[in-house]
Amino acid sequence: MEFGSVCDLTFTFFLLFVSLSLFSVFSYTLKIKASRSNLPPGRPGLPFIGESLEFLSTGQRGHPEKFIHDRMAKYSSRVFRTSILGESTAVFCGAAGNKFLFSNENKLVKAWFPSSVNKIFPSSTQTSSHQESKKMRNLVINFLKPEAIQRYVGMMDSIAQKHFESGWEGKQEVAVFPLAKRFSFLVACEVFLSIEDPENVAKFADLFSFLSSGIFSIPIDLPGTPFNRAIKVSKLLRKKLNGIIKKRKIDLSEKKASPMQDILSHMLLTADENGQQMNELDIADKILGLLLGGYHTVTTVITFVVKYLAEYPQIYHKVFTEQMEIVKSKASEELLNWEDIQKMRYTWSVACEVMRLAPPVQGTFREALNDFVYAGFTIPKGWKLYWSVNSTHRNPECFPEPKKFDPSRFEGNGPAPYTFVPFGGGPKMCPGKEYARLEILVFMHNIVKRYKWETLLPNEKIIVDPMPMPAKGLPIRLLPQTFA
Repeated sequence: MEFGSVCDLTFTFFLLFVSLSLFSVFSYTLKIKASRSNLPPGRPGLPFIGESLEFLSTGQRGHPEKFIHDRMAKYSSRVFRTSILGESTAVFCGAAGNKFLFSNENKLVKAWFPSSVNKIFPSSTQTSSHQESKKMRNLVINFLKPEAIQRYVGMMDSIAQKHFESGWEGKQEVAVFPLAKRFSFLVACEVFLSIEDPENVAKFADLFSFLSSGIFSIPIDLPGTPFNRAIKVSKLLRKKLNGIIKKRKIDLSEKKASPMQDILSHMLLTADENGQQMNELDIADKILGLLLGGYHTVTTVITFVVKYLAEYPQIYHKVFTEQMEIVKSKASEELLNWEDIQKMRYTWSVACEVMRLAPPVQGTFREALNDFVYAGFTIPKGWKLYWSVNSTHRNPECFPEPKKFDPSRFEGNGPAPYTFVPFGGGPKMCPGKEYARLEILVFMHNIVKRYKWETLLPNEKIIVDPMPMPAKGLPIRLLPQTFA
């Protein structure tokens, strides 16, 4: 065969190879485009900000469920697409959506934090990884599981009694929300940091009020914006916490502090599987997140407990009757114990109904680890996924007459799985659930045995930024119990 013929044949094979390669790439591209053309129904909104303004403003107007319900009705009751905080987002709806996300943690989805959170809490980027998240949860859960928090019952009851003596006693009218913040922060500071001094606690509490509104805000770092204020406050809080951490390390080395006295000591002394201990900055951020979560969640619930008990005197009476049975079984100065908490079944049903209608957390984000199909729609890798309590809590398919306040929903077997999700679900379920339950019940016990009350602003506006709160602080008139 002549050299020219060989060259021609080689060139022909080369062209054939290139053609087949280009065809394969083209076919793959078409397949990807075809799959991604089957995105969930919805709209991306405006460039960069998407539908963030409407997402945030419906909460500030007191109706965070409107953003979810309107799109469920318009696009799909299972999943719809939007753009929130600058990210393409699929919103998973209903019990089936909750189950899918909670069951596929670290399989198809992983935790995701908006960039605002990562800047306010710099170490939060680490907790997106499965190992870092698991390590953090293992550290915390040892202190917050039911068998561990039993030791906090008497301490919380003692704090509650002092709180009512200093902030409520002798007053005819009070604003509930600021007092609820003070109480929940007092408890959180003692449980997590062993700080008992009210003055030190007050310094922390004043700063924390700026954090939450900046966390789920549009991340514009300009003077005067909620995001900018939150960054400044977080730096100041971390500086204060670093001082506390350094002092605790000295106290531990000198045996002036106990290794198991609180979560701070536990974090300082516990090493991971590689023998590495958490650094001080990371501990400060973790403690900051714990304080924020424990503080705001409980504050919201106990504020709305007071609101709803004022509106439904027959339900108040049932709670009062249950709590007075506990009071009668104890000596006059005896503190509550774990057995008393287990007797508060109806009281907890009331608290659960409060959390259904006024959930302290509206929802959280995940990120798709790979392309996958849900409800017949393609969810692309990298998309952010959002689940919302409002897709089930106020859904008549999950809770008949959803606007009605009815604690009996939680008696017997209670709601269907994945419908009542104030603490999330799956591996990412809030590890502080039992801690919150204990603190809420201790507060309810102490307030109903002392007072009846009535609201001074029956139609007070409720805003959600990012947690529900009465616009005027829920002012009430106190009516002391005459037969407590």
